[in-house]
Amino acid sequence: MAYKEKEIEKLYYTIGEVAEMLSVNTSLLRYWEKEFDVLNPRKNAKGDRLFTKADIEKIKLIHHLVKERGFTLDGAKAHLKNNLAQEERKLKLVEKLKKVRAFLVQLKEEL
Repeated sequence: MAYKEKEIEKLYYTIGEVAEMLSVNTSLLRYWEKEFDVLNPRKNAKGDRLFTKADIEKIKLIHHLVKERGFTLDGAKAHLKNNLAQEERKLKLVEKLKKVRAFLVQLKEEL
């Protein structure tokens, strides 16, 4: 049986890494942290924010509601308070559909 190397995933991401993932400024993430109760990243002894995968998923959800669907911050807060689980499922579906679309576009270009 061949040894298959497992990809190492990080437990925590810095605010800069998360900002780069979403193509936003770190200041926007800090602002969202103050505005949204669902965001609560850990902080180390120096005060640096450390985001888990769950935190990043919540940030992606906020980004989707505010930037893509056009919610106001108050509207997004209210929507998340009432429909967090439902919106998380919708966001996962949207991300999967984007991946399928990207694959199909790539396949079309190769033909």
